[in-house]
Formats: sequence, C-alpha cells, structure tokens
Amino acid sequence: MTPRILVFAGSIRTGAFSGQTADAAMKELAQQGAEVTRISLADYPLPIMDQDLEKEKGIPENAYRLGRLIAAHDGVLIASPEYNASIPPLLKNTIDWVSRISKDGGKPLRPWAGKSIGLCSSSDGNFAGIRGLYHLRAVLMNCKADIITQQCSVARAQDAFDENGDFRDDRTRGMMEAVCSSLIERARLTSTRVGA
Repeated sequence: MTPRILVFAGSIRTGAFSGQTADAAMKELAQQGAEVTRISLADYPLPIMDQDLEKEKGIPENAYRLGRLIAAHDGVLIASPEYNASIPPLLKNTIDWVSRISKDGGKPLRPWAGKSIGLCSSSDGNFAGIRGLYHLRAVLMNCKADIITQQCSVARAQDAFDENGDFRDDRTRGMMEAVCSSLIERARLTSTRVGA
C-alpha cells in the first residue's frame, strides 16, 4: 500500500519557517514513496471556536472539508511554529473545530481518532520551536490521534534552508528523514483512511 500523507503548516504567514519545513517534509515523504497532499490552512478559514456559535450555526463547512481530507489520508504531518512557547492560535483553533466532528451525513466521522501524525517545528532561535510541540502533542493525544515518537525541530530556521529549500546540515536532514520514515511505516500499519 502506498500511504497517503497530508502535510500542512501551522502558520499561513508569507515566508513562514513552518511553511518551509512543511515543504521539506513533503519532498522527503515523496522521496520515501508516499503519496503526498500539501495544503495551506489559509484555504480553510474558520471562526474562533465558540460553542454558542456551534449551537447556533453548526460546525463550519471548512472544518468538515478539512476533516474529510484528514480522514481520507493514512497519516498527517504538521509543521508548527511556536508562539510564546506553545501552539499557534491558527493551528489550535483548527484542531479544536475538527475535533468537534462526530458525524458527517449521518455516518460516524472522527478525523483525528487513530490518525498517525508526525510533528515538526521551527523557529529562528536555538529552541527550534520544540516547546510548542509538547503542547501540540498533548492536544492531539487528547483527540485520540496516534503521534509518532520521532520529530524534527529546525533551529535557526532563517539559515537552515538552502536555495532549493533543502536543509543545510546533516543533523536536521537526518531528523526529517527519521520522522518521515516512521510516519510512513506507522501509517501503513494503522491506517484508518476513509473516503476518497
């Protein structure tokens, strides 16, 4: 089985390091034989999570669109920046809305449940965004996702990529190879893919 992996960044800022990291992950996953779908959360705008809004208008259609896309893949790789040593609000809001889905057209659908997920982070400092991944891992585990142990954290990201978008140093390249390999293997073994 060729695993289908969905890749996105936790930031939509122009030139975001997390976007560059997601692009590097997409390239590595494809080199290792996965079928990769790269998306931007800018294409799935969502209001701030609000249960009163949900009660009044229901779960937004963009949350369903994203939830169906997650469900249709064997694994997900998220490249996240770090905001104040934690999860960026765009990413947290997206995870929260998608976690509200329990049915789609009368059929059960829990996009995060059992989904194999690989995590990457990046920052312009030495911590490489790793502090944010502790919180991201905890949130996704609460959503019943299956987060792999390996992760790739890109330090001093402003200098980490060459003109082709590849990592300049072997250590970071090795971390990305490991997280992608592990995600592909886990996705093959534990796929919960539904839909197209």
